[in-house]
Amino acid sequence: MKYSNYSTVIIGSGIAGLYAALKIEQQVNLPDGLLLITKSKLGESNSRYAQGGMVGVMKENKSDSTASHISDTIKAGAGLSEFNTVKYISEHSDAVIKDLLKFGVEFDRDENNNLCFTKEAAHSVRRILHSGGDATGKMIEQALCKKVRENENIEVYEETDAVELLVSSDRCKGVLIFNDETQEYETIYSPAIILATGGIGQLYKYTTNPAGATGDGLALAYNAGAVMQDLEFVQFHPTALAIDCGENRFLISEAVRGEGAKLCDGDGVEFMSKYDERKELAPRDIVTRAIFSEMKKNNVDNVYLNATCIDAKKLAKRFPNISQKCMENGIDIAHDFIPVAPAAHYYMGGIKTNLKGETSIEGLYAIGEAASTGLHGGNRLASNSLLECVVCAYSAAEYLKSIELKTPKQIDESIKSLLDKYTDEDVILEELDIPSLKKELQEIMWSYAGIFRDEKSLLTALNKINKLKSEFPRNYKCLSREEYEFKNMLLASLLIVNSALMRKESRGAHCRTDYPDTKEECIHSCITKKEGVPDFVK
Repeated sequence: MKYSNYSTVIIGSGIAGLYAALKIEQQVNLPDGLLLITKSKLGESNSRYAQGGMVGVMKENKSDSTASHISDTIKAGAGLSEFNTVKYISEHSDAVIKDLLKFGVEFDRDENNNLCFTKEAAHSVRRILHSGGDATGKMIEQALCKKVRENENIEVYEETDAVELLVSSDRCKGVLIFNDETQEYETIYSPAIILATGGIGQLYKYTTNPAGATGDGLALAYNAGAVMQDLEFVQFHPTALAIDCGENRFLISEAVRGEGAKLCDGDGVEFMSKYDERKELAPRDIVTRAIFSEMKKNNVDNVYLNATCIDAKKLAKRFPNISQKCMENGIDIAHDFIPVAPAAHYYMGGIKTNLKGETSIEGLYAIGEAASTGLHGGNRLASNSLLECVVCAYSAAEYLKSIELKTPKQIDESIKSLLDKYTDEDVILEELDIPSLKKELQEIMWSYAGIFRDEKSLLTALNKINKLKSEFPRNYKCLSREEYEFKNMLLASLLIVNSALMRKESRGAHCRTDYPDTKEECIHSCITKKEGVPDFVK
């Protein structure tokens, strides 16, 4: 096995990981260098699928203010948003977005070269920046990828999975990685491991997330003993294109509703007024449940989004990618209704961190969707996610400037015994039908731990997942990336279901039909392996 040392290792190549790498290289002393690890090719991540945009409370937008953004975020967060976190991220948005411009990121501008702002659900003013019309995540990702590739001080490992964090005496000292192409392992020692691994959408049958969103960071951190927070809160986007397009469903951005599109049934009858006075611009959890309820009531697989009321030229310019994708499926959005249905989209829960990215384990950091900072609370406000990615990446880089990144001492017995489990040549593993197992898990999570939940459905999910786990005889070493991902998916699913069982109320995106009310007491739910391995993951 190869052994290496790096001053900082970043796991994940979405916008959070890329921006963190650039900022850390720019301003942190790195005697042993910087490594960025991605399990795919550089540029493939959940970030690139973000369409609507990025919140920016910009000084030039006189109609907006941090006070307004803070208020909107906290209202959407269903009582679980942390005020100081929201305030910090809002107040730093202007500076960080202007820093992004220096790295080649461009946002759409009007004919006078002024930044364009749009509005999405639960925002009180237009404050959302976009790029490429409806390809914001992709455009930001491409710009940052270019800068990372050009930077000779940032080493990149592609097609590489992080399979185990190396923790001893409550300190993370490194990570064990696996190259799926060469089938080789490598032990990397580092004083700073940053998890920027994204979300968990692939746990569900219907999702807007790409194939790689398998909860890897969640599983890594939990197994290492980190405190996990609010794991029951999964955001289901109201409007994914109700046509299966491979591993995920195509997102129909909330910005389409922000520009005036209406939700309706097949006859064009609008229904959102029955559920909320804000109609299409109600918070996502409300719109999602309304659509799902209409689908169940009418026994249909989708409802429709009517964008024909928007000027055709504006539609084509503002939403070129959505227009093209729909046209590929025989839908002209200027004249036809768009079939839409909810899909798993974003994870509010995750690894508990502060604004520096610090977890409960020294030397281990988390940023982006993998982290739970307290910004989103129980229901993410639209387009806050990309803002959180860049502000927290910026903040983590600022913090690392202040500490000495000295490589930890070499392996101790506890780490050595862990590594031995991956290098034991006597272990013979038989190939498993991972696609079938994965599909079964996704069906379970969608049917029993989805948009509406109750104790019976969640216990059913728990039993079915544990049965599935018994058919997957891998505790440590696996044969392939597919197997490592499925191992992580099983653990992440069990954590979500268990946390959903513990929260006996409905709040934000967590809807318990057997506990429909929201409690006056508003508390975060936390879980850690340190408290003893729960029965559900034994």
